[in-house]
Amino acid sequence: MSQRVTSRSSRTSQLRTRATVLAAGLGVSVALGAGVASAADTTSASGAASAVQAQAVAQAKHAKAEAVKAEKAAKAAAAKKAAEKKAAAEKAAAKKAKPSWVDPVKKYKLSASFAQNGGMWQSTHSGQDFAVPSGTQVVAAHGGTVVKAGGNGAGDGPAYGNAVVIKHGNGTYSQYAHLSKVTVNVGQIVKTGQEIAKSGNTGNSSGPHLHFEIRTTANYGSAVDPVKFLRAKGVTV
Repeated sequence: MSQRVTSRSSRTSQLRTRATVLAAGLGVSVALGAGVASAADTTSASGAASAVQAQAVAQAKHAKAEAVKAEKAAKAAAAKKAAEKKAAAEKAAAKKAKPSWVDPVKKYKLSASFAQNGGMWQSTHSGQDFAVPSGTQVVAAHGGTVVKAGGNGAGDGPAYGNAVVIKHGNGTYSQYAHLSKVTVNVGQIVKTGQEIAKSGNTGNSSGPHLHFEIRTTANYGSAVDPVKFLRAKGVTV
């Protein structure tokens, strides 16, 4: 009787011990699973945060690049506007400014031209003829000093009739001939567009007109094409 009780008691103790061990193992497994799940959640959250941060950095860089681009465009537009404004101002100023050279007469017709051949001249024509009525105002084509004035071509010969020669500087002279009247004197300083004479038909002339020359000296024989010269100075001849 005693032995059976002892045996049953021992078995009961063993069963309890096994149950305790199984329960403990199950607890460890549950705890381990919970830990793994917690670590996975943490990794996922960390990855999401990194992605958001990377996106924010990229957006910031893009915004900065766009701002720099917009600033450059604004500066370029401002520079272009300033350049256009300056050009317009310079054009307006040039338009208002007095011309450097002008036609020696107004309301004319071009007749005999430079280097033209004909029986009227010893060789070829030394200037440009402006056909105008006698008494038309003749003006200085450019400012300078009168170096010749009077009859006999102002010293260049009777073929020129009454004449005037003006020194302009840089080796340039202008000559006006066949005048009916001379209104300036040698040594007088004249301005561009100032009256110097009245046109006429004196000297070797077939009709009233102004004979105009551009020379490299004050004397006959140094003439250059006056129309080409005036056009190079911006005068519409």
